[in-house]
Amino acid sequence: MIMDFLRNNKVAAAVLTFLRVYIGWQWLTAGWGKITGEPFDASGYLNGVVANESVQATYPTYHAFIENFALPNAGIFSFMVAWGEFLVGLGLILGVLTTAAIFFGVVMNFAFMFAGTISSNPWLVLLSIFILAAGHNAGKFGGDYWVVPYLRSKVFKNKQAESVTKAA
Repeated sequence: MIMDFLRNNKVAAAVLTFLRVYIGWQWLTAGWGKITGEPFDASGYLNGVVANESVQATYPTYHAFIENFALPNAGIFSFMVAWGEFLVGLGLILGVLTTAAIFFGVVMNFAFMFAGTISSNPWLVLLSIFILAAGHNAGKFGGDYWVVPYLRSKVFKNKQAESVTKAA
């Protein structure tokens, strides 16, 4: 019943639009500050994660990933964080590829939380769950209204023809 409301109701789509724009603004401004401000360098943050004993004790695999992969590639991670935050925000505000944008936003939030950062991350994850659950309806009043049907017709064109052939 709740899933049907989130996925199909126009009132839910309107409420989700405000929620989507709010979360998108949080991501967009965080990324924009990193892109246009002083050069963003994630190495200090990553060194802090490596030095955090509670991260090492609680999430040893994540700690090993940060220490052995992310830290040596801090430049790439700095680029990915700054532009990832900005593009997640842009996608959510415009309502284009909303489900993908919110998914990657949740992934980034969990990465920050695993690293021991609290900030607004749990709040954003909680709000993001509603957008994820709503799927396409969360972008109904946005670019997804046009983008998703277009992608379905182009990407899944052969699958639709196969299903019609098998049904016949």
